[in-house]
Amino acid sequence: MENYSKARSVDQPSVCPFSLTANTPEVRVKDGSKIRNLLRYVLDRMEVKPEAAAHEEGGGGVNKGPPLCRQLVLTASGKGVSKAITCAELLKRRVRGLHQLTQLANNTVTDVWEPLEPAAGLDSLTVSRKLPAIWILLSRDPLDRQQPGYQAPGRFDGLWAHTHASTREEGGGRGAHKRKRGCGGGARGRGRSRDFKADS
Repeated sequence: MENYSKARSVDQPSVCPFSLTANTPEVRVKDGSKIRNLLRYVLDRMEVKPEAAAHEEGGGGVNKGPPLCRQLVLTASGKGVSKAITCAELLKRRVRGLHQLTQLANNTVTDVWEPLEPAAGLDSLTVSRKLPAIWILLSRDPLDRQQPGYQAPGRFDGLWAHTHASTREEGGGRGAHKRKRGCGGGARGRGRSRDFKADS
């Protein structure tokens, strides 16, 4: 391909596999997207803030933020898939009780390569490749549990406490083992040095 240069790339994204309402936001996560910007955007649409809750209960004031959504879709392809998964997991820890439905798909990317020297008689090349894509639907309302890729809302407080306790126990055990091994190794090292002197 040293005689060619890429002229353009055409991305043909996969079709959304979910049946959504008209006002459901669809967030496209790219490789260069920043997690903090994505999280700020999705939290503005899914998280109930204290002032918004007071506004709904009291009926007074002006709600300046965007309207809260019942559902939200994250989609990504290629290297952006891991960022979409990270954003979904962070959102589920901030907004409790979200149902998740995940679907996998393929995006087709068509690259057009043009010859560097048209007079050489080379033709342009068209190369198609498939990239893995993911669609994540997060919903406040219950979803069909029989669908493949469904995840029910979970509790994370017990998980974090258990993980922290087990990590602390494992860390203590490893440190004690290292100290024992270090003392024994030093003694063997001195013994070898004495033997070496005696032999010499």
